[in-house]
Amino acid sequence: MSVKIRLQRHGKKGKPYFWIVAADSRAKRDGKYLEKLGFYNPNTNPATIDIDLDGAVKWLQNGAQPTDTAKAILSYKGALLKNHLAGGVRKGALTEEQAESKFNAWLEDKGGKVNAKKEGLATAQSDAKTKAFEAEKAANEARIAAATPAVEEAVESTEATNEEE
Repeated sequence: MSVKIRLQRHGKKGKPYFWIVAADSRAKRDGKYLEKLGFYNPNTNPATIDIDLDGAVKWLQNGAQPTDTAKAILSYKGALLKNHLAGGVRKGALTEEQAESKFNAWLEDKGGKVNAKKEGLATAQSDAKTKAFEAEKAANEARIAAATPAVEEAVESTEATNEEE
């Protein structure tokens, strides 16, 4: 039996939400699976990914083949690196402590990059809000300035009409 690590689509039309599962390669895309490893939500910015790293590594060590998208997600979360380091431990190239320290250093570096992107997105969003507010304020001032002469003319014409009577 050939096992694949792949995405199983959920969610409504236009709002996809995926489960990351280990499934028999002959099973339907949204059909029976062997184990749910996590989820992937591309609707958020940055995309929300939660995955059981130990479960994914276990399936990779047992020969499961990830699809292209699943491989990108596993690489992003570090499951492929953890599998690679576990292979080095089995072969004797690394000790368990060295592998764990390398993986933790990679996680810290990756966490810093993700936090920087989140902060960049937050500042861009706040800048867009302030620009929109300034543009709206300018449009309101222009509208008030355009309406002020018309109001003054109307007041003058009513005063002139009242004086004639």
